[in-house]
Amino acid sequence: MAFEEIARRGLVLLGCGKMGQAMLEGWLAGGLPASSVWVIDPHPSDWVQSQGLHLNADLPADPAVALIAVKPQFMEAALPQLLPLGGGKTLFVSVAAGTSISYYESTLGEGTRVVRSMPNTPAAVGKGITAIIGNAASDVEDLDMAEALLSAVGQVVRLQSEDQIDAVTGVSGSGPAYVFHLIEALAAAGEAQGLPTDMAMQLAKATVAGAGALAETAVETPEQLRINVTSPNGTTQAGLEVLMNETSGLQPLITATVSAATDRSRELKG
Repeated sequence: MAFEEIARRGLVLLGCGKMGQAMLEGWLAGGLPASSVWVIDPHPSDWVQSQGLHLNADLPADPAVALIAVKPQFMEAALPQLLPLGGGKTLFVSVAAGTSISYYESTLGEGTRVVRSMPNTPAAVGKGITAIIGNAASDVEDLDMAEALLSAVGQVVRLQSEDQIDAVTGVSGSGPAYVFHLIEALAAAGEAQGLPTDMAMQLAKATVAGAGALAETAVETPEQLRINVTSPNGTTQAGLEVLMNETSGLQPLITATVSAATDRSRELKG
């Protein structure tokens, strides 16, 4: 139903970089007609230009959704292009980092329906997870529509308050970088034990990717999956005794890491 409404009234995509294009690819693959999409982007990719959508053209008067995917530093210059759509029947969905609901409300006008979201970079390969929260003017149907759109690039969760965005940033927003560093560290450790550099990296990447896929699809909890791998007095137990040390192990380090990222997110919003 959400896509039928969007196909009928249209969707405006403000900004079509990596995140915007990833979503657009998902929508078109899911059956949204290119003729129902208007893209505003000063430097569209060759792929975007080849899709037969409306590119930097006059906007429809009453689109179902205006999705904002510009970088925060370009927001002040870009958002005014959508002012004629504010305060009306158009739902605004933001995937822009660090831009609050109140900013959109003050810029676009009273009564504007806004859903703010925090996606992460694995959305570029359809494996993201996005947290959403709506403003007072939005309703459950608006959240349903936002979720339908954002599901094109991965999973969606709904927050209880906008303040939770900072914690989401610390966990899943910044989280991919933590995992990438884990891969670097695991590969370097393998190399230190005598493995060739390329092999150590291949082993590390495949191990992290495979464990993540198993954790996501298995019925068992991550705790039980860990137990399943751990034979008494075996090699895994020896490694985990270091990794699970209560003072110097991974848990206190990750807690401090997420706390630092969450605190910085709060600082950046002023």
